[in-house]
Amino acid sequence: MNWNQLTYRLKSLSIAEKLMALNGVFFVLPFVLQTIFYLFELPISGLLSWFQLSADAELLLFRPWTLISYSFLHSGFFHLFWNMILLYYTGQLFLNLFPARTFTNVYFMGVVLGGVLFVVSYALFPVFQGMRPYMVGASAGVMATFVFISTYTPNQEVRFFFFNVKLKYLAMSFVFLDVIQIPNGNAGGHLAHLGGAYLGFLYASQLQKGRDIGSSWGAFWERFGKMFQSRPNLKKVYKNPTPKTRKTASVNQQKIDTILDKISTSGYDSLTKEEKDILFQAGKE
Repeated sequence: MNWNQLTYRLKSLSIAEKLMALNGVFFVLPFVLQTIFYLFELPISGLLSWFQLSADAELLLFRPWTLISYSFLHSGFFHLFWNMILLYYTGQLFLNLFPARTFTNVYFMGVVLGGVLFVVSYALFPVFQGMRPYMVGASAGVMATFVFISTYTPNQEVRFFFFNVKLKYLAMSFVFLDVIQIPNGNAGGHLAHLGGAYLGFLYASQLQKGRDIGSSWGAFWERFGKMFQSRPNLKKVYKNPTPKTRKTASVNQQKIDTILDKISTSGYDSLTKEEKDILFQAGKE
């Protein structure tokens, strides 16, 4: 496989699959760096702490990037494996209905809120007094996307081992398990999961009311990304849409809203082939 083929395959991946690939790369990278540092007799202790999220709020002020970077690190293979399994299947459900931008908004807002809840909990609850652990893992972002789609299409059924179960029951089970496991170890991790779950629930609930709470977040990161892009000196001419074009767009949006309402009440499998095609095309725009 040459470079062009590899680039093409990477571009053809969905946003969920790209996140899985990034998580895989950052899981392997510390082992590679450890070998390099060893060969050149360089100290490596403490290097990862610059990217892990500390429960010390004062330290976070000097390492704000760790509110996101912690989500690309994992404590072990199975920690990574189960997160990526859930991310893969959640991504398939999510991206059937929504564009990649909505997925990234939910995912990274869940990562940040989960991280904030982790830090705040260690500063607030007496049981954590004097403890300042570090946290890693994509679980908060994964939980955010899963709870989002479970809230938006609660009655959609998925295959869970040997039987079908509605998404809302799976989501409630995951949240319940995180709550009861807080006293049994990895309390900070379970609290971060709950932060991500709350973000997913809130985002979907507001979106059903016609309010996209992630629009400002997405716009900020788009502007931030453009700061590092070269700007060709090209003059662009934009034409205002004709009344006919605006009318067609309005009709299409009405169709999409009707289909989403149908999914919310009857599940994705209740859609006709034509309705599924309409959603697929809307997701590509």
